[in-house]
Amino acid sequence: MTEEIDLAGLEGISEEEAARRLEEDGPNVIASAAKRTVLRIALDVLAEPMFLLLVGAGAIYLALGSLQEALVLMSFVLLIMGITFLQEQRTEKALEALRDLSSPRALVVRGGRQVRIAGVEVVRGDIIVLAEGDRVPADSVLIACSNLMVDESLLTGESAPVRKLPCEGKPPMGKPGGDDLPSVFAGTLVVKGHGVARVMATGAATEMGRIGRALEEIEPEPTLLQKETRRVVLGVALLGLALCALVFVAYGATRDDWLGGLLVGITLAMAMLPEEFPVVLTVFLTLGAWRISRNNVLTRSMPAVESLGAASVLCVDKTGTLTMNRMRVARLMAGGREHVLEEGGSDALPEDFHEVVEFSVLASQKDPFDPVEKAIARLGESALDNTEHLHADWTLEREYPLSTELLALSHVWRSPDGREYVIAAKGAPEAVADLCHLEQERKEELWRHVERLAGEGLRLLGVAKASFSLEFLPKDQHDFVFEFLGLIALEDPVRPAVPASIRECYEAGIRVIMITGDHPGTALHVARDIGLQTEGGVITGPELDGMDDRELRERIREVNVFARAVPEQKLRIVRALKADGEVVAMTGDGVNDAPALKAADIGVAMGGRGTDVARESADLVLLDDDFSSIVAATRSGRRIYDNLKKATSYIIAIHVPIAGMSVIPVLLKMPLVFSPMLIAFLEIIIDPACSLAFEAEPEEEGIMLRPPRRLKGRIFNRGNVVVSLLQGLSVLGFVVLMFSLAHLRGMAEMEVRAVTFLTLVTANLGLILVNRSWEHTFWHVRSRPNPVLWWVVLGAAALTALVLYTPYMRLLFKLAYLDLLDVAICVGAGFLSVIWFETLKLITHLKDHPHT
Repeated sequence: MTEEIDLAGLEGISEEEAARRLEEDGPNVIASAAKRTVLRIALDVLAEPMFLLLVGAGAIYLALGSLQEALVLMSFVLLIMGITFLQEQRTEKALEALRDLSSPRALVVRGGRQVRIAGVEVVRGDIIVLAEGDRVPADSVLIACSNLMVDESLLTGESAPVRKLPCEGKPPMGKPGGDDLPSVFAGTLVVKGHGVARVMATGAATEMGRIGRALEEIEPEPTLLQKETRRVVLGVALLGLALCALVFVAYGATRDDWLGGLLVGITLAMAMLPEEFPVVLTVFLTLGAWRISRNNVLTRSMPAVESLGAASVLCVDKTGTLTMNRMRVARLMAGGREHVLEEGGSDALPEDFHEVVEFSVLASQKDPFDPVEKAIARLGESALDNTEHLHADWTLEREYPLSTELLALSHVWRSPDGREYVIAAKGAPEAVADLCHLEQERKEELWRHVERLAGEGLRLLGVAKASFSLEFLPKDQHDFVFEFLGLIALEDPVRPAVPASIRECYEAGIRVIMITGDHPGTALHVARDIGLQTEGGVITGPELDGMDDRELRERIREVNVFARAVPEQKLRIVRALKADGEVVAMTGDGVNDAPALKAADIGVAMGGRGTDVARESADLVLLDDDFSSIVAATRSGRRIYDNLKKATSYIIAIHVPIAGMSVIPVLLKMPLVFSPMLIAFLEIIIDPACSLAFEAEPEEEGIMLRPPRRLKGRIFNRGNVVVSLLQGLSVLGFVVLMFSLAHLRGMAEMEVRAVTFLTLVTANLGLILVNRSWEHTFWHVRSRPNPVLWWVVLGAAALTALVLYTPYMRLLFKLAYLDLLDVAICVGAGFLSVIWFETLKLITHLKDHPHT
């Protein structure tokens, strides 16, 4: 039970003064883990295994007296470092953008207006408005509050919330802990009531800042995919080390050249080391989260990027997510009569309906934030202006809040000269009817009106009044003698894009469940309006409470609409769906939604109307509260996963021929083909291809026409690895063939190396192109926009031509000049090595689509 807080007369500071103080004090941010500086990124790059191997190879070239080779290798080192550095910096910028987006928000009074701003923009002297579920943005002193309880456990370790009282005079900021104090602290959580406070300290000057907790850090946490990748990298690295040792011993023993053997060992290590995997994962997940944020969905948890593509059920709130959250009072009912209110109409409201509007206004907040109460306030201002039915001078004595047991609330008012309390109640029609103890005949008449109006998609509220003359108010609303006044019917238009998004979900094999506190008739009308499958009917909150878990699991397979549901029941819905093997995304905005958001595979909080505690419990934050944004993010999640699969498959495939051609000449006692310089050259192509070109690849056609993937499905599954190895072995086979033919033709060592090198570079480009899509041929996707990919391909072709046809570079890489016929044969062999995959895709497509 709370009192109303009047914000009238609170001007707050001006925007100009706020800007000056922000410049003076700096942003309101708590000291977090140090941002990776340019120097830090550079040092991390220097510690990479590939860099150390290249430096080692350069040192050996120097020891062998090959100064030119050493210098060229060092230039490659710098180039590869540059590419890696740019990738890391791009990732860091994306993370920084996510940090900025994830800043808590604050409702402040500036220049006499309430404005919602990012928490980082709060300054000393700001007037902040606090409500249940908010995080306090800065250390502040309360000016006014009503039944305010704050959880300060983050600072004190005490789990019990503390009671707050407004300050008298200008006391200094106290310390956290203890009841009946006026100080509230940054990072603490409002668990009950509301208040208004003046900011005393921000950022590092707050209590939280002095402790130095990194609350706003967003870093990629180890995911199942990252753990799986680490195991693969470790396994390949150990195998590579064993082979390196074997090759080193074999080369040194058979050729009596141990320094050369060490160089060969380093070459093989460079060929086998899959150092691209961690880079690819970091780049894809971070840039993926950044791309999803451009769909108005903030990713707070990196695993959500992986999980999005696997979502099989979306559980969404109706109001504000499926609808516009722009309520308008459409009809009134009082005394058995009905009055239709035209949008924008200016006709006078008949006197018979004044009282129901008057008491609906009294049952709402004076300065409402809730869309329903805003609609009621607008109606009151327009319909009751210059009448005795508006009471700006009345005092709110007490509020009886909504509860799970009774979906109605009451406000107790006292007029300036009145001796009696006046009580106004509003809520679900059945709850208000219960408060009024209506006779059965009146109840049946009321239900007929309710069913008819709800069937038209209108949201209904019952309104009642009472008076009370005793000194002490009762503890329960039922102790008042209420008189039923009538119904208020509100409409909230469906968002225009929602029906198309629902169809897209069904085509993608994703089920949509709507959860609302509205009347079942209203819920079903909206469900049919947006194209939701309603054949299974509706389950109401009371019906859900009457079911055991087994019955709920059975019913939930068919029912897609839940009405008269309260937030606490969402957790049961999530658990029932998960127990049935579904991958669940759940939306929520209130404090009581937090457990369901945590329990869901993907928790989605509302950014526009949601509480801070809901956002902190969620994996994703819907910045515009629009259902279509969730669907767009799901589409992005599928694209990210697809491209990640393509990139990892390409990495596996290209390392097979490089490693193979590093070992085969040693085993056959033939001249070496690949030196560390040539492998470094190939890395210049491989690194941007796998981490940037594939990441920028547009989505596959029909990406939302296939069922969700299994959440626990591994990206390194048997099928993907087998296809990748077959691609790599096919390329290796053609490269070995060209290597052997060159020897049979009696070509010199440098000519053999040039033929082998050009064949492998061409095959590498072929692998990039054929792996753009695993469903469609390269010709089919040739016009798909991906500028980064074409820059990589053209850059690789230009560099290869430079190496082969510049005398200095040819000599440096120990390559020979190739005539046009040899080049044509090598290029043809390179592309032939991957053409089987294109043929396989074509056969599969014709098999699946025989009439195309």
